[in-house]
Amino acid sequence: MDQAFDEPMRDHITRTHRTEDIPNDLYPALKGVSTVFHCASPPPSSNNKELFYRVNYIGTKNVIETCKAAGVQKLILTSSASVIFEGVNIKNGTEDLPYAVRPIDYYTETKILQEREVLGANDPEGNFLTMAIRPHGIFGPRDPQLVPILIEAARKGKMKFMIGNGENLVDFTFVENVVHGHILAAEHLSRDAAGSGKAFHITNDEPIPFWTFLSRILTGLNYEAPKYHIPYWGAYCLALLLALVVMVMRPVIQLQPTFTPMRVALAGTFHYYSCERAKRLLGYRPLVSMDDAIERTVRSFRYLRRVD
Repeated sequence: MDQAFDEPMRDHITRTHRTEDIPNDLYPALKGVSTVFHCASPPPSSNNKELFYRVNYIGTKNVIETCKAAGVQKLILTSSASVIFEGVNIKNGTEDLPYAVRPIDYYTETKILQEREVLGANDPEGNFLTMAIRPHGIFGPRDPQLVPILIEAARKGKMKFMIGNGENLVDFTFVENVVHGHILAAEHLSRDAAGSGKAFHITNDEPIPFWTFLSRILTGLNYEAPKYHIPYWGAYCLALLLALVVMVMRPVIQLQPTFTPMRVALAGTFHYYSCERAKRLLGYRPLVSMDDAIERTVRSFRYLRRVD
């Protein structure tokens, strides 16, 4: 996967951010700790290719090396179910599906690199055990990404249309269920555990139509739900055309379109994942149902409610 990055950026990062040159501020925090949860990552919306690579890949290599030096025994990574998603339908996808050959964006590409590093570092004989948790569509109270961005788009009149027929099922995961999955991973990770060195999908285990989920958030905050349909392939081709225009114009002007092929694919395809491995090996069951999760999330954002 490294090969997809352009060589000038790789050379720059290698010269200026070699692992051995990074001041090891982590060591004092990790010394004497038995279990580390690695959750750090830039937000996907930042669209900063070099930052993704430095944090998700180079930074993770630094975390692994420091964990080993500090005597940490368990490392649990917050990965993403999107590492196997290529913009086409996935229905009840398992962890046995291969990593995406054509990831949907640079963020996901570096998450693949990151997960490979963490799972590859699993060493039962050396008393260093690793596991990756793959949530999808994390949301919940005080979420700084999904709900605020959705409401901002609604305020600008950009949530009138839905892509496709509105029937595509997607996994969303309440934050407390994500935390529960991490805790179970730490409890079950041991030298003789079958899950050592493996990835686990952790979702609400209740696939929901993508546009139904967004509509419930919007109407819960007194905004109108999308009601007009745009054919999926029409929207995708339009997004590809816009991406081509942006690429041609890049030497003259920097444009940052929000209507991209990746976002069209996320909004218009099926992508939901099986939690059977987590249920079988970790004893995972969602603690908070989708109905309760949406209600609690909407309640926490009442300050964003539209006032007529």
